[in-house]
Amino acid sequence: QVQLVESGGGLVQAGGSLRLSCAASGLTFSSYTMGWFRQAPGKEREFLAAIRRTGSRTDYADPVKGRFIISRDNAKNTVYLQMNSLKPEDTAVYSCAASRYLLAGAVSEYPYWGQGTQVTVSS
Repeated sequence: QVQLVESGGGLVQAGGSLRLSCAASGLTFSSYTMGWFRQAPGKEREFLAAIRRTGSRTDYADPVKGRFIISRDNAKNTVYLQMNSLKPEDTAVYSCAASRYLLAGAVSEYPYWGQGTQVTVSS
């Protein structure tokens, strides 16, 4: 059974930083592209970043490019999202996901999802 468990969310002031973690089990972690998404109330789930199996390539959505950094540690079966210069509009539930596609950017390309962690950025 595949499990993805996020942690590291919380309340932070605008301009601050948070580091999210996603621990994976039940799958061969190094065989999966890992992605981060977020969903704000009343909005659709939004792609943020993805990292290839070996970490050799990453991809970012424009709203977070230059502020967020995705990384992974295959020895620990964990993917991270370092979030810097946070803004109130970054407030959302953040979820990690796993895909067999080489570099996946669409929700439909990810069959496995975590339950999400809340990030709230105050102004």
